[in-house]
Amino acid sequence: MSLQSVRDFFAARQLDIPIIELEVSTATVALAAAAHGVEPGRIAKTLSFRLASGEVIILVTRGDARIDNRKFKDALGKGKMLAQEEVVELTGHPVGGVCPFGLAQPLPVYLDRSLQDFDEVLPAAGAIHSAVRISPARMAEITAGSWVDVCQPVAELAG
Repeated sequence: MSLQSVRDFFAARQLDIPIIELEVSTATVALAAAAHGVEPGRIAKTLSFRLASGEVIILVTRGDARIDNRKFKDALGKGKMLAQEEVVELTGHPVGGVCPFGLAQPLPVYLDRSLQDFDEVLPAAGAIHSAVRISPARMAEITAGSWVDVCQPVAELAG
């Protein structure tokens, strides 16, 4: 059902974005990175929050990023991640398959600047075994997403 809502979202906007469906789970950043043969940072992790105002938002970050609580509060106000049941109810997507496309209801989408470290990222596509390859700029464009800076800097790995 959720995968179909992403297909419908793309079709309604006449977007030619192939959905990758795999036989293995891509429900976590580590599983998705291994399945797609990419570094974890290229997996676009989609999180759902309820802000202090009661508004529910979607936040997309690079897979290996962590939320910086101070930056988050400064940019968006206080927020709390949604419980699993709420995620499914409000986004229409299962945990592990949440993406900013084909949402069950219109929700504001925010993209963390950490995604701009890559020319192409892989967000899920509404199911725990699906993804799309897309540039962060195009993802922002088609979701009417707003750019924010709410993650801790990703430390470079010492070689």
